[in-house]
Amino acid sequence: MLNEIEATLRGQRVVVVGGGVFGTTHALFALARGASVVHLERDAVPSGATVRNFGLIWVSGRAVGRELTLALRARELWEYVAVDVPGIGFRANGSITLINDVRELEVAQGAMMRPDAEARQFELLSPDEVVRRNPALQGEFMSGLYCGRDAAVESRAALGALRAYMENSGSYEYLPGRELVGVVDHAAIDHRGTHYAGDHVVLCLGATLSGFAAELFEGEPLRKVRLYMAETEPLEQSLTTSVANGDSFRYYPGFAEYAREFLEDQPSPAADHAIQLLCQQRLHGGLTIGDTHEPEVPGLFETLDRPMDVIEAAARLVIGPAMPRIERRWSGVYHQLADPAPDEIYLRKQVARGVSAVTGAGGRGMTLAPAIAEESFQ
Repeated sequence: MLNEIEATLRGQRVVVVGGGVFGTTHALFALARGASVVHLERDAVPSGATVRNFGLIWVSGRAVGRELTLALRARELWEYVAVDVPGIGFRANGSITLINDVRELEVAQGAMMRPDAEARQFELLSPDEVVRRNPALQGEFMSGLYCGRDAAVESRAALGALRAYMENSGSYEYLPGRELVGVVDHAAIDHRGTHYAGDHVVLCLGATLSGFAAELFEGEPLRKVRLYMAETEPLEQSLTTSVANGDSFRYYPGFAEYAREFLEDQPSPAADHAIQLLCQQRLHGGLTIGDTHEPEVPGLFETLDRPMDVIEAAARLVIGPAMPRIERRWSGVYHQLADPAPDEIYLRKQVARGVSAVTGAGGRGMTLAPAIAEESFQ
């Protein structure tokens, strides 16, 4: 499917800095358009937010307008990519947001009435329909909002699978252990002083920045957001959809107008850490559960137990007695635009001639990355 993309960059050289999902999809689409690609990554292997997340391609809660348009296009592109790169673990599994009270039900009913409900493939399910759609859900709920356009990739495997695919092209070079220390027109400079020149240079640096990379974004309207996540031992049953609880209505802009109208303030301690439940089964059977939306606290390196206690309790409430024990925990940080305009989804900044930086999509990196990369090379 990727070979059907028009080769508008044939004969050109593209340099991409950053090995996360933004950098990797930029490299992929530059290659598909006929460019030769040099791909730089600071670490031996990427270890930022991309590999610390759920792998969710989350259409259901995207805001009306440009955000939803990008999400639907990215969802389509992920499916195209999976034809050529099955190792990314793409599955069109949909999601169910579980509803526990009449106020949450009113939010879901409001979303069902919107003109874009069909594009999101929304369905309002009874409790029996929830269990038929996802038999592993044996907990407490009164209804469920199904989104047929939600999907997932295997976050810890996808980047490696994409790099292996690109390396087979003969026009892609991956260079880990190169930290960005500067740029000049049409070139990036690494810590060894090596210049990597290209017709296009794209910086996809994530949120963990230091030195020159941090200086690039000083004064930009960005904030860092911290997420808490965990992974369980394998669940004996298959979780056939991604799962969220009703708290997610509070945190996704696609539900914001109804959440403000119908939902009361979230109680503590969930509100203290801006917690919702998301749950995705990994291909090995374990469940990834999270997450939080709290601003990062400078200098805070430890993970707190209380947020994960709340998240684990929420997961047990929807999975029921079969919920496995937690095997490992971690945290991550991503960049988010602060107070963006309604259709301002991410930050694109030109930092020199032929050199641009892309960041700030928040927790939507996996959801939006292919569509944003496509925009970069149109």
